[in-house]
Amino acid sequence: MTERGTYRLELGKEDFKFSCAHFTLFAGGAAEPLHGHNYRVRVEVEGERLDPFGMLVDFAAVKRAVRVLCARLDERVLLPEQAPDLVWERRGEEIEARFAGRRYLWPASEVLLLPIANTSVELLATWLWRELAPELAGYPVRRLAVAVEETLGQGCRYAAPLPG
Repeated sequence: MTERGTYRLELGKEDFKFSCAHFTLFAGGAAEPLHGHNYRVRVEVEGERLDPFGMLVDFAAVKRAVRVLCARLDERVLLPEQAPDLVWERRGEEIEARFAGRRYLWPASEVLLLPIANTSVELLATWLWRELAPELAGYPVRRLAVAVEETLGQGCRYAAPLPG
């Protein structure tokens, strides 16, 4: 009898983290005040077979990719480019954002515009998944999960099969 199982590798290194400012948007023009979190990231990769060397994925390559993504987010103000009621404009070296009577002005170098509708923990996990997924091409990985924790005990895990 041949056993069929699944391999799942979990990576949650101490330096898989980023600190940033954001405000979550809500229906009816409501939003949280601008505030920050020290986010933690965990990654799981899953597959049913190993490569010829007995590995599902190169740990070093995945860790490197996660660290690069965390560095992109670290010490930035995160703004959702696709938020329906948030208006933002680049003015030279500054970014101005307006939402429900509020006006914010930051140095452009300190802002990261993300192609998402909100900076919720759910959409941050999804964005990280989308950015990380191409890094796994060529490995026998079938499923990827990315978890983002914004405070101890509060976060989101997004998991989906990889294309192909």
